Amino acid sequence: MRLISACLLGVRCTWSGNDNRNDRAIELSRVETLIPVCPEQLGGLATPRAPQEIQGGTGEDVLDNKCRVLNKNGEDVTSEFIRGAEETLEIARQLNIREFIARSGSPSCGCGQIYDGTFRDRLMDGDGVTTALLRRSGIRIIPEEDL
Repeated sequence: MRLISACLLGVRCTWSGNDNRNDRAIELSRVETLIPVCPEQLGGLATPRAPQEIQGGTGEDVLDNKCRVLNKNGEDVTSEFIRGAEETLEIARQLNIREFIARSGSPSCGCGQIYDGTFRDRLMDGDGVTTALLRRSGIRIIPEEDL
């Protein structure tokens, strides 16, 4: 059993109200139990919602209170991102899950690369807030590209 970014299974939970359906994830769900999570929704954000990006750092920096997550309208959504990460970790702990299949680029689920905070579709190295918290807690992160 593994956690997976819900959007990869076709759940319409992205900021735009769409999904990021991944055919390999769908195939895997036919032979293995995958628990879909959307940390942004778990943190209390609506769908659809304004795009959001980490400003001046990575998910690790957000967890360490060194930077914030803002949406494109300039509203601070850091607390929602942290709450969503904590809720996702709680689900993993309750179900004794040790792996998370993560959506690339996301400010919450991104692993390895996230958007750079400029809202100009530019990527930088780093993890999203949820991925950073799960990684800190010993949960193995699997990028969607590695399915």
